[in-house]
Amino acid sequence: MRASGTSGATVTVRVPAKVNVQLAVGAARPDGFHDLANVFLAVGLYDEITVTPSDALRITAEGHDADQIPLDGTNLAARAAELLAARHGIAPHVHVHINKDIPVAGGMAGGSADAAGALLACDTLWSTGATREELLEICAELGSDVPFSLVGGAALGRGRGELLTPLPVGGAFHWVFAVAEGGLSTPAVYGEFDRLTEGTAVPEPEADPALLAALEAGDAAALAGALANDLQPAALSLRPDLLATLAAGTDAGALAALVSGSGPTTAFLVKDHQAAQQVAAALTASGTCRDVRLADSPAPGATLA
Repeated sequence: MRASGTSGATVTVRVPAKVNVQLAVGAARPDGFHDLANVFLAVGLYDEITVTPSDALRITAEGHDADQIPLDGTNLAARAAELLAARHGIAPHVHVHINKDIPVAGGMAGGSADAAGALLACDTLWSTGATREELLEICAELGSDVPFSLVGGAALGRGRGELLTPLPVGGAFHWVFAVAEGGLSTPAVYGEFDRLTEGTAVPEPEADPALLAALEAGDAAALAGALANDLQPAALSLRPDLLATLAAGTDAGALAALVSGSGPTTAFLVKDHQAAQQVAAALTASGTCRDVRLADSPAPGATLA
């Protein structure tokens, strides 16, 4: 096993959050996963991952909710470094520092973003020569959302979300995100989805042609009419308090609202920046969330800073 990196070298990668503008969920598969038609849109909230050579693998974090980030081997960023190192015969001796701005456990792929960022940063630091296909393979091994965090922009995810097809986007979309108190476990939300759909015929997940057309046209009003999340009933069953947040945003003029992924962050599509400020102020005043964030989309994937 060879050494990992050059003393004193530093690599920083910026990686975005995501919102699922459509999340169609199929029935549970024998392996416990669900087939998805998952339309990802990267949004301009970013974590920054900085890696430097170290005498051992270690993780540190600062920023929003940094105290909630695991700093051991369970962190996806640590696992990304280990998987890449193992493939190339490198000792995974690197210090991974996470500057956190994406909500933690909020349905916006914050952990997945950190994994993709760490993977690209370590690949650059160690000069592994890994192909894009190899990096995407490692991403898929790390988690269903990790490949999209690497790619960014907009994409349709099939399988369990890791099989990506890039999608054209014809303009900018403006969002307000309401960050809830506490998090929601993605496995728990899928478990609740299974409970709620037990005994029913769950259709095969398919991307909505109207939604894809709205993205390509850059038409916010049309996109608002097509937003859909099959996990939303499960998230609301576990967190009924989110109903008040959704109502506060729509009452303030949002074009549409939905739970972001498995939640509990809620996403509000708005017409423009002025509308975003109005909706954000109303959500803050409502007392139904602990933080409000504004962002535009699409955003680039993991990028060297």
